[in-house]
Amino acid sequence: MLGPAEVRTLAAKLDLRPTKQRGQNFVIDPNTVRRIVTESKITAEDVVVEVGPGLGSLTLALLAVARRVVAIEVDPLLAAELPATIATYAPAQAGAFEVVHEDALRIQQVPGPAPTALVANLPYNVSVPVLLHLLALLPSLERGLVMVQSEVADRLAAPPGSKTYGVPSVKAAWYADVRRAGAIGRNVFWPAPNVDSGLVAWTRREPPVTTASREQVFAVIDAAFAQRRKALRPALRNLAGSADAAEEALRKAGIDPMTRGEQLDVHAFARIAEGVTWTA
Repeated sequence: MLGPAEVRTLAAKLDLRPTKQRGQNFVIDPNTVRRIVTESKITAEDVVVEVGPGLGSLTLALLAVARRVVAIEVDPLLAAELPATIATYAPAQAGAFEVVHEDALRIQQVPGPAPTALVANLPYNVSVPVLLHLLALLPSLERGLVMVQSEVADRLAAPPGSKTYGVPSVKAAWYADVRRAGAIGRNVFWPAPNVDSGLVAWTRREPPVTTASREQVFAVIDAAFAQRRKALRPALRNLAGSADAAEEALRKAGIDPMTRGEQLDVHAFARIAEGVTWTA
C-alpha cells in the first residue's frame, strides 16, 4: 500500500506537480483504497479496469484481490512509472497488471480478457463522460464502483423527480442500476481537493426494450434537459421538427406534452424516441 510518505517520495522522484487540468488528486490513505475495493465487491475471478491510476495507490489494492487489472492512464510520466511501482510493492502480482497509455475518453479497446468490473478514482473534470463511454464500449462490464465529486455522485444516482435528476442520471440508467455507496473526505487526497467526494456503485442491467437506438434516446434526453424549466412539448420542438410533431410523439408515448423531463425515467424517454420521425 502507498501511504502519504510513499506517495510524496514517488512524486518527488518524478518531479510531479498534480494538475487541475487532468483532475489529479492522489489518494494517500490506505484505508480508503481498502474500503473502495471492499465496496466494489470484486473477487479473484474479476478482470478490473481502472481509470486514472495515478501513482498506483488503488491499483495495488485491486491487484491484491482481482485476477487482473488494466489501468488506463493519460499522463505519460505516470503511465511509464506504474509498472516499476507494481514491481516494487507487489512483485507477485506484476504479471497480472497492464497499463494502457491512452485517454479514457478516446480509448476504443482494452487489451486482454474481457473486463468484468470498473473500479476507479475518476478524474473529476471528465468523470461522467468517461463512465458513459466505458459502459458503452465494454458490455462485458458487470458492475463497478467509482469515486467522483460528491454532487456528481448525487446526480448519477438520482431518481426521477428529484432536484438532482438530469442527463447523467438518465443516461447511466440506460446501462445500469446506480446507487450512492458512501462519502469520502477531502483529507485522504494529495493535494486535497476543494470539493467533497462520493462513491457510486452500479450493476449492469439490460437497457430498455425499444425500437429506437441508444443514440436516438440520448438525443431526446439531451433536448429534454437543455432547458430544465421547459415542458417537453417546446423542449423537443427542434428535435422533432415542430411543436406539433413533438406533441404527437409524446402522446404516442402516453406522456402529457406539458410534462417536464425531470419527471420521466429512461423507459419513458425510449418511448418518446420511438415516436420521433428521425431523418438520416
